[in-house]
Order: sequence, then C-alpha cells, then structure tokens
Amino acid sequence: MDAVLLARIQFALTIMFHYIFPPLTIGLGWMIFMYNTRYQETDNPIFRQLAQFWTKVFAISFIIGVASGITMEFQFGTNWAGYSRFVGDIFGAPLAAEGVFAFFLESSFLGILLYGRKRVSQKMYWFSSLMVALGATASAFWIVVANSWQQTPAGFEVVTETVNGVEVQKAVLTNFWEAVFNPSTLPRYSHVITGALTVGVFFILGTSAWQILKGRHAEFFRLSMRTAVIPCFAVIMLTMFVGHKHGHQVAETQPAKLAAFEGLWETQTRAPLMLFGMPDQRHEKNRFAIRIPGLVSLFIGGRFDTEVQGLKAFPREDRPPVAMSFWSFHLMFYMGMWMALIAFIGVILWLNKKMLDHRIYLTLAALTVPVPFLANEVGWMAAEVGRQPWVVYNLLRTEHAASASVPAGQVMASIIMFSLIYALLFGLWIYLLRNQFRKGPDPIETIEAEVK
Repeated sequence: MDAVLLARIQFALTIMFHYIFPPLTIGLGWMIFMYNTRYQETDNPIFRQLAQFWTKVFAISFIIGVASGITMEFQFGTNWAGYSRFVGDIFGAPLAAEGVFAFFLESSFLGILLYGRKRVSQKMYWFSSLMVALGATASAFWIVVANSWQQTPAGFEVVTETVNGVEVQKAVLTNFWEAVFNPSTLPRYSHVITGALTVGVFFILGTSAWQILKGRHAEFFRLSMRTAVIPCFAVIMLTMFVGHKHGHQVAETQPAKLAAFEGLWETQTRAPLMLFGMPDQRHEKNRFAIRIPGLVSLFIGGRFDTEVQGLKAFPREDRPPVAMSFWSFHLMFYMGMWMALIAFIGVILWLNKKMLDHRIYLTLAALTVPVPFLANEVGWMAAEVGRQPWVVYNLLRTEHAASASVPAGQVMASIIMFSLIYALLFGLWIYLLRNQFRKGPDPIETIEAEVK
C-alpha cells in the first residue's frame, strides 16, 4: 500500500481512539461541577455522592485518554515531516499552551477531587471541580485553535529558506491573535464543546438507565438519571443550533467542503437539502436522492434564492472525497436527530413522572450511550475529510506533507502495534468502568462522616 495512505490511516486510528475520552471528560466535568454546586447550595449529601461517583468515572476515562494521546504528537515528526516543517512555527504555540495552561490545570485539581476531599474545605473542593471543568474545556480550545488554523489559516506569511541546499517553504507566524482567532476557531470550538457536553450528559443518562434496568444501586441511579434528562435536552438543542451556525462559516470559507457535505454538483439557487442519496463522484451525480428543495439555500443565506456553489465549480483535483464527506456529515445529522428525539421523549416522561419506570424508554436510553461518541467521531471525520486534498487549506497538500523517507512497511507495522495496544486500553477502560458501576457510589453515611 501507499505510505501516505497508511500514514493517514494511522493518524485516523490514533486520533479517533483518543477522541473517545476528551468529550466524555469535558461533559462529565461540567456535570460534576453542577453536582458540587448543588451540594454547596443545599447541603444535601446526595449531590456530594453524585459528584464523587462520577468523579471516579471521570478519572478512569482521563487516565486512558492521557495514555492514548501521547502518541499523536510523535507522528508529526515520524510520518509527517513535510507538515512539521511547514507549520511548526504556527502549530507549536497552541500545543504548548494546551499543555502549560490547560492540561496541568485540569490534572492538578483532579488530584484534589480524588484525594483531597478529607483535606480541603468545601469551598476549595467546589473550586477544584470548577477548575477541572475549565481545564478540560480550555484544553479543547487550544487543540481546536491548531486544527482550525489548518482549515482557515490566518496571521502568517509563507517564507522560503534553504535546508541542506534545498529550498523549502514554511509558514511563519506574524500575528498571534489573528492565528488564534482565525475565521473558523470560534464556530468550531463552540461546536466541539457542545458536542462534548452531549457525550457527558447522555453517558450519565444511558448508563444510569442501564443500572436501573439491572437493579443495581437503583435509587442512586434513578436520581442520577433525573439530573441528566433536562441537560440532555438543553445540550442537544444547543448543539444543533451551534452546528447550524458552524455551517454558515463552512459555506463562507470552505465552499467545496459544504458542497461535498450536501452532495451538490451544480452551482445553484434554491439548493436542495439531500436527506438521503448515493453520491457518484466519477459521474458527478447522485443516485437514489431524496431532497427537500431550497433548504440548503435557506439555511445558509436565510433566503431561497441564495446561490450555493457546487462541486463542479472547483477543479477535480481540489475536490474532497465526496462519498465519505457526505456520509460522515449525514450520519452525524441522523444521530443528532435520534438524540434529540430521546431527550424530548425523556422530558415528556419525566414531566409525567413515568421516565424511571418506563422500561422501553430505559432500554432506548441505554442503547443511546454510544451514539454521541459516534456522532463526534463522524463529525470530525466530515471536517477532516472535507478539507482534503489539503492538510493546510489551499496551502499544503496532504501528499506533500508526509515523510518521504518512511517506508510503507514500517507504517503498517506501527498500525498493527497501535491497534493491539489500543484494543488493550479499550478493554481496560471497559473493565474499570464495569467494576466501578458494579461497586456503585459510596454510602451516604460515609460521605456525611467525611464532611463532618
């Protein structure tokens, strides 16, 4: 196989496995902060019990996330030498900021949440939960900054320098704040954070439903599920709104990506929204298409006569892989609709005091646990595949970013190695979570004694 393709597969494998964990810890972090805030307000130990249990789940996921994330930085130097040479001056700053300002903040105060509850005041414990949530959220900001610069580069200039007698080009930072707040940073960051919150709240909702069905620590998980259902509805509605606004930015700055998402071949007004179809990139048409006329134009420009560029407006060599872009985007959309439905039904049942005893709904909620994880994964797949064939949009092609000296056999060997290691890590994560859920929360009496 081609070494560049294998390098892309390896990076996809490592980043997609790692990205199971950051959205979960961001979402759980803010729920833990909510529980600690409620405890501060009411002095009811049940909220301290909720906070302590979900903090343990947070810690398990945080540890596996750290272990899986270390490898990604090394790939820039091994498999992506051309990329590292071109963007090193830009990319290094946000990655360093993520480690210094965000990761250390999150990990330091997590230690207080885990080991300091008998040693610090209640206000300090509450403050620590806030810092953990803020640290996780800030960590995502700097990673999104780095990635957004690849999508919509700003605050730089391209210079030519000679290395070992060969002229090479590199991007040099000229304005830090323009690079940080490039045109896609805030729309993409808000979408990432709302997507992460969706993972956290649906994880609490679904795992609590499963525990209720199994009859394990039912009273605790009934309360846990009640605390999650309203956040589920609020967060999924917010995510859909933010995603819509993100679409406006994509239409403005990356029109070829939007055309691939929507399967649009012709530039047109009254551009239709394709609910289902099979894009045929070779023949430049869609098969079995089910469309709603004019809806893409309306969503993008607020008017049915808004003109939307089609894929034929771009050279073939500059178009993203249409089928993968289309299906990853649409799968994200379908899963978002499913989560909205589950959340809406949950709110109706909760208002009628039937949610916790409705076995069909409990089963559906439990089965929904993997859905927000998958929606986040395919959402990122849409964003990254839709940027192709560029690794830095309109500046550096992916084929020119790979290391020329790394043979395909070595990349394949490392893919096999990472696959085995990640399979073990995933199994360990499931095993630790299973044990934690079976063990359940600490007894209320123990928590009250600790507080006293």
